[in-house]
Amino acid sequence: MTLSILHRATGVAMSIGLIVLAAWLANAAAGPEAYDRFAAMMATPIGRVVLIGWSFSFSYHLANGIRHLVWDTGRGFEKRQANASAWFVLIVAIVVTGAFWMVLA
Repeated sequence: MTLSILHRATGVAMSIGLIVLAAWLANAAAGPEAYDRFAAMMATPIGRVVLIGWSFSFSYHLANGIRHLVWDTGRGFEKRQANASAWFVLIVAIVVTGAFWMVLA
């Protein structure tokens, strides 16, 4: 149940993140000064948390979506399998997010 709520929350977070993406594109189109201001804002600790949260949301939503695709085949519904796949999704999301930000650093 918790992962179902988290799946919905990450979907909402990604939708809100699209506003940030649109702002990035608008500032890039507005010129170097506007882009530099936006980049500086995203480089602050709060901006980093927003970007890391957005990338985690994407990673989690993707991994959990794949889990649902497996469920659509009729597999993985036993309690033990469902719990194992839930932990796997969380671990994959954390590892992918960490790897993404390590590459960017």
